Amino acid sequence: MPAADVITPKLLERDDFRKAVFLRDKHTCVICKAPAVDAHHILERRLFSDGGYYLNNGASLCSDCHLKAEMTTISVEDIRAACGISENSKVLPEHLYDDQPYDKWGNPILPNGRRMRGELFDDSSVQKILNEANVLSLFSKYVKYPRTWHLPWSPGATKDDRIIKTTDQFKGQEVVVTIKMDGENTTMYNDYIHARSLSDKKHWSKSWIKNFHGSIAHDIPEDMRLVVENLYAKHSIKYIELESYCYGISAWMNMTCLEWDTSCEWFALLGIPVVPVLYRGEWDEEKISSIFVDYDLNEGYVVRLVRSFHYKDFSKSVAKFVRKGHVTSDDHWFYGKAGEVNSLKESKNV
Repeated sequence: MPAADVITPKLLERDDFRKAVFLRDKHTCVICKAPAVDAHHILERRLFSDGGYYLNNGASLCSDCHLKAEMTTISVEDIRAACGISENSKVLPEHLYDDQPYDKWGNPILPNGRRMRGELFDDSSVQKILNEANVLSLFSKYVKYPRTWHLPWSPGATKDDRIIKTTDQFKGQEVVVTIKMDGENTTMYNDYIHARSLSDKKHWSKSWIKNFHGSIAHDIPEDMRLVVENLYAKHSIKYIELESYCYGISAWMNMTCLEWDTSCEWFALLGIPVVPVLYRGEWDEEKISSIFVDYDLNEGYVVRLVRSFHYKDFSKSVAKFVRKGHVTSDDHWFYGKAGEVNSLKESKNV
């Protein structure tokens, strides 16, 4: 098989992509060895901001195998292996996670074979092909909270983080800037609760939030999920006057993040305070980049559009500023000694 490892990733024009993929695979379907008729995108090109025309995101397929690949009955991993594309040389959209398996359409695949809904899940063309493949039953209604990219002036970005190249997407838009609190991102539904990973590990820090969720779950609508910050355990910052151990971040209906005011209304109805607001108004880069944050009390701030937006537009609608050296894997709170609990205001400490 061709040594795809030695090829430096290079964005190609559409016609050049097709020629390069066929040349590498000798015009033969990499799965069944029939004559190839399609230069297949291993991961859907709409997942890429630049179109995804990379050689290592392409595979030569016959018409039958191309249909199976589109239906996701041939896995992304099997296609890469057939092309000789190693784990180290695979190509991913910038916002996806390197250690997370995905299907063709960017839907995360769980260890048990079930899938979470990705950004293209509710696209009509994707729904049609997944329905034809009879795989929609594999999908959970639960959704992983997306990766939040750093603002260009954020000093806390690590080598694994992503930084937005421009803030043009915010220009002329009304935004809200909120404190980035030092807790665990958690998502609540009417029948389930999880942190960033759907397969949550048991941990003492989750006991309070799970009990609280049990008291409000019946009031959460069927298609809604609430994204909150679990502040029960001290991470790197000790909170001493919290309104609650649960602070609201955003409310979602299916794959749409509700506008800020609607989210706040839902959190108020459920007795959940929202993360404190530092600024609201039209995007003003000079003003926002000079916002003062007390790093002894907070890890930074988050900017989001006030209006609603779709899951697939998350990276264009939300960004963060994080203090330098916030948390490293070596001293991560989760793996440390028996932890310390944050404190509520005296009036709330009942």
